[in-house]
Amino acid sequence: MLFHITQVHAPEHCPKGAGGSNSLFDADAAGTTLVGRYGANAQHTMFYVVEADDVNALQKFLWPGFETCTSTITPVSEVPVPRD
Repeated sequence: MLFHITQVHAPEHCPKGAGGSNSLFDADAAGTTLVGRYGANAQHTMFYVVEADDVNALQKFLWPGFETCTSTITPVSEVPVPRD
């Protein structure tokens, strides 16, 4: 299943000098595949598209940023809603 994740941190918690935005997620978290990663850097907001079958895998993916970020996780699909 695909998920769109919006991850936000406050400017005072910006990791620009401490590992950068890559330090806010674990791309190697078991059970997840990072499909896409985008940043609105001036807004201190990251966007990820992640494939996972389990909410615990998503939490492990986001674990590095738990102390400084909030995240919104939305299931998404490439397939339109069926008509029937």
